[in-house]
Amino acid sequence: MTILKNIKIRGTWREVADAARTTVNKEPGNGEPSKKWKKRILLAEHSPLRQLVIKWKWSIKSWISVHFVRHKIGIEHYVSTQRDDRVQDIKNISRDEAIQSTKVTHECIANAQAIINISRKRLCMQAHAETRAAWREMLEELKVHEPELVSVCVPECVYRGFCPEMKCCGFSKTIEFQQILTDYRRK
Repeated sequence: MTILKNIKIRGTWREVADAARTTVNKEPGNGEPSKKWKKRILLAEHSPLRQLVIKWKWSIKSWISVHFVRHKIGIEHYVSTQRDDRVQDIKNISRDEAIQSTKVTHECIANAQAIINISRKRLCMQAHAETRAAWREMLEELKVHEPELVSVCVPECVYRGFCPEMKCCGFSKTIEFQQILTDYRRK
């Protein structure tokens, strides 16, 4: 499947909290904000979340990479080239002959808000199964570092409380959906 490498976190929850305190004319605080506070600011999606930045690199199929480069706001992508004049010596395959399943190195740097937004689209059952799997793999690794952030990474139907897709998969009508929705909304 994918090969995920070295997730790194830039920024701290203290910086997020201090930025939030600045917005309400308060001095910086002390210590790590509580899990409850983190969940509340994540659900509120206030701008200080952009202080928290996640960087990762993975090796994924070219066509899956294309799905992720569609995301633009709060994220930067650095994808290895398939240009003939840059890789022919290495791979000895012309670009016209390269297949879409060829692996590319895809490096990303994204703020917490972008991670939430990408999850809404890439965890949806309308996203391709391999794309969903790649995103879930990234979130599982991120969960080791940022469990509160991952707890609010849900598909669009859970985020909104209903399915807005033109062609609904039916998940939003299940008991499992109701449980996930309840857990998501729990502060």
